[in-house]
Amino acid sequence: MSFLSLGWLWLLLPFAALVAVYVLLQYRRKDYTLRFTNLALLDHVAPRRPEWRRHVPATLFCLTLVVLIAAMARPAMPVEVPRERATIIIAMDVSPSMAATDVAPDRLTAAKESAQGFVESLPDRFNVGLVAFSSAASVVSSPTQDHRAVVDSIANLQMSPGTAIGEGVFTSLQSITSFDEEAGENPPPSAVVLLSDGENTSGRPITAASREAGDTEVPVSTIAFGTGAAIIEINGEPVEADIDKEALERLAEGTGGHFYEAESEGELSDVYADIGSSLGSETVDQEIVHWFVLAALVLGTATAVTSLAWFQRLP
Repeated sequence: MSFLSLGWLWLLLPFAALVAVYVLLQYRRKDYTLRFTNLALLDHVAPRRPEWRRHVPATLFCLTLVVLIAAMARPAMPVEVPRERATIIIAMDVSPSMAATDVAPDRLTAAKESAQGFVESLPDRFNVGLVAFSSAASVVSSPTQDHRAVVDSIANLQMSPGTAIGEGVFTSLQSITSFDEEAGENPPPSAVVLLSDGENTSGRPITAASREAGDTEVPVSTIAFGTGAAIIEINGEPVEADIDKEALERLAEGTGGHFYEAESEGELSDVYADIGSSLGSETVDQEIVHWFVLAALVLGTATAVTSLAWFQRLP
């Protein structure tokens, strides 16, 4: 539990002083009673002394004040709520290295199938967009709640030369900021899921993309896909399909996202499931002042009832 207006809690200091005065008065009252020399006469004058009961209304009244002061400080509890206007951009590498067959039947086909399953599993309220990048990046599907259209767009992705990871991030961020009329001044809660199996070979550097995403507070979760031990053929020449895992990991860490490694379609599906669960809601502080006010009413009522029942007067 937290308090959204902590300043009101300073009122507990004068309240503590009030409690101290009450305790002091009780000790003085006890001393005065002991100075009454004729104890036998005292028993006849007041044969039934309230003893502990006379402290109950005062204690309940003090608790009522404490709860009311706490209520003024606006107590709140963290709760999970759906992310309204939530937007997810899937940025997929479509460079020639995605033709490697170290993941059956090949990297691109396996990536498509897992990404499609991810989109289909998202809640309907989520907006999903698709960015493809090779030597450049382009928006294949603007953020939309028509998940079927995004699934179809993923199926139609085609490979082309080059790997521009940085451009993939920049284009994804641009797609988010142009989401709707409010996005410029009030961007939607959003995230980018970037899948790549290669090294950045063109476009702006990954470090610049990481800074931009960090400045706009859009986390980029990266997936390094493939075993890294594959050979592809480009222009008739065998080329190793290397994965720059360190760069992808730095990109995720620099933007508040998560880095994943997936060496099979099954692992990739698990990664997408993890990402989907983390993006489905957000933690916010929800005020619970009404519960404190209710508690104060109960304590106040108990104060009045005990005082009337035992002493025939209100405190």
